[in-house]
Amino acid sequence: MIKKRNRTRPVLPLQERLNKFTQEARAAAKKLPAGTERHTLLQKARDGEAASEMERWLSSHDLQSPK
Repeated sequence: MIKKRNRTRPVLPLQERLNKFTQEARAAAKKLPAGTERHTLLQKARDGEAASEMERWLSSHDLQSPK
């Protein structure tokens, strides 16, 4: 018998999950004093924003296929 993978869909769309992640990382960074941990959280927030922007660009209707 072949074992089936448990395939569940995320509750929120990717764009919303990325925005939520970014907001939570920024909020957590605000609570910390200046230092390595805060810098790491802010970097993750910037990475989340970049991923959100790339996802928005890739899913846009104006994107054309290569010729």
